[in-house]
Amino acid sequence: MSLLRSLLLLVLAATLSGCGYNAIQQKDEQVKAGWSEVLNQYQRRADLIPNLVNTVKGYAQQEERVLTEVTNARSRVGQIQVNADDPASLKQFQQAQGELGSALSRLMVVSEAYPQLQSNQNFRDLQAQLEGTENRITVARGRYIQMVQDYNTFIRSFPQVITAKIFGYKEKPNFAVENEAQMARPPSVDFGTTPTAPQAPQQNPPQNPPQNPPPQPAN
Repeated sequence: MSLLRSLLLLVLAATLSGCGYNAIQQKDEQVKAGWSEVLNQYQRRADLIPNLVNTVKGYAQQEERVLTEVTNARSRVGQIQVNADDPASLKQFQQAQGELGSALSRLMVVSEAYPQLQSNQNFRDLQAQLEGTENRITVARGRYIQMVQDYNTFIRSFPQVITAKIFGYKEKPNFAVENEAQMARPPSVDFGTTPTAPQAPQQNPPQNPPQNPPPQPAN
């Protein structure tokens, strides 16, 4: 009896492996790990904001509107209980993070008008940390997008599609890939100045070639 049970288990294991069950499990865990890294980097950015706002406030109190926008955007992000398997929840999370990123970009632009703030060592350190974090967010998002695409393609393929339906594995929602390139670019800054068109070089009027004197009549 025990021998028969062992044989059945071996057959079942071989069948599941051949149908992609193990690979589905591995890819699912990779997606979860990638999502955890995305959340970790977004949280890292959120943790930098209070010190950044307080530092800017010490030199630019008149920029209260921009500072309030950053604080409120961070608060909205913290209120979201995101579920990466829910398309509506993921979309709401992405929108809130995008608004926070835009508010931070405006804050960085405003700070350029204050030389004393720019020379403050604490601000410069926070600025460098924020820039590094934004790069990490872009990398983590890009990897997560690729992981989800790979997972979704795999479970839609045969014979994994049968195994996925049997064990309840479904396609996962993803970040909006069409916005990825735009979010990865630094914001363009327009200071309201219109570039002047280059002036055409002045050309000197053509000079008439020297004329030879008329020949003298022979004596």
